[in-house]
Amino acid sequence: MSGGEPRRFGRSRGFVARGADIVATASHRGAGMSGKELGEGRREQADASGDDINWSWDSAESLQAISTWSLFILALIGVGWVLYVARDILLPIVAAFVVGVMLSPAARRLEAFHVPRALAAVGIVCVVALVFAFIVTLIFPRVSELTEGLPGLAASLKEKLHVFDGLAGFWQRLTQSMGNHRSESVALPAPSISWLPTTISVVLPSISEFFFFLVVLLLFITKWPDLRRTLVMTFATRDSRLTVLKILNEIEAGLASYLLIVSLINLAVGALAAGVCRLTGMPHAIGFGAMAATLNFIPIIGPVATFLVFLLVGVVTAPALGQGLLPAAGFTLLIVVEGHFVTPTIIGRHLELNALAVLLSLAFWTWLWGPMGAFLSTPILIVALILRQRLYVDEER
Repeated sequence: MSGGEPRRFGRSRGFVARGADIVATASHRGAGMSGKELGEGRREQADASGDDINWSWDSAESLQAISTWSLFILALIGVGWVLYVARDILLPIVAAFVVGVMLSPAARRLEAFHVPRALAAVGIVCVVALVFAFIVTLIFPRVSELTEGLPGLAASLKEKLHVFDGLAGFWQRLTQSMGNHRSESVALPAPSISWLPTTISVVLPSISEFFFFLVVLLLFITKWPDLRRTLVMTFATRDSRLTVLKILNEIEAGLASYLLIVSLINLAVGALAAGVCRLTGMPHAIGFGAMAATLNFIPIIGPVATFLVFLLVGVVTAPALGQGLLPAAGFTLLIVVEGHFVTPTIIGRHLELNALAVLLSLAFWTWLWGPMGAFLSTPILIVALILRQRLYVDEER
């Protein structure tokens, strides 16, 4: 027993010594690997932690972008709601501002002839009121006469529609052959022009809103130089002031150029429309020409309304149906040439307007503010394009 125990202890000490050698060898190998392999492991861990940091940073940026766009959309909805609810008071103010900026170059030229600014503003507003009153006196009596003679005109129209009796009989026989054996006679309803006074009352602003528009227009033209100066001096740096001054000058020049070009084009359209009415025998040619010129200030909606009026009045007042269609046909040819060739060519040289942007602006402002919104849609689009060009394009350069 005593001789065996030292052997066991010796063997155990040998196993311990061998284990220590193995651990030492492993530690030495680990120390030898720390130069390259352990460094690669550490870099892999660092890259993994960097990827986590980048992912968290990108997610934070995306969340911030989502929140920014959400706030922007909510702000647009809020502004649109305010514009719609307060349209009765905002519409005359915005119209006065737009028209005032358009007419401010005229006031400046009068000032160059030593006319006081207040007196020039009064003269310009009086001219605007007289032009509007002149247009109303040309259009409204014609509409009133047609409305008063509505019963006789409806009977005349019903007689002219007998031309379509053959087509109505064919349609009746066709429906009977398809199984519909009703023997009632098909009667074409006689159209009515009783909607014209309502349409004119919608197109023309109310008396109170019109006077409010004139008052705001007078004050705006009188105080526009002071407003310009105050707006420019609001900014602290010289570069910001120069940018604001350039924006105001471009807006003023762009709107004035637009008003002058469109007014001349619409005057030509009104004169040619009056000539079409006179040549085709349509009554009150001057009044309907003035109506065509006035409604042509409203894109798309104005020419369509004028076409319907020419079609209805021509068919009702002409002795034959074919002759009654001539005023509407002549006006259609005129407005197609004006809308597709003349106006794009002339305005395209002065103002760069996208047709799709004009259509979308027209749809939005017409839905929001009605016919006056349609009139203001293109000037508001011009202002927005100038702001975009000055505030974003210049920064990119």
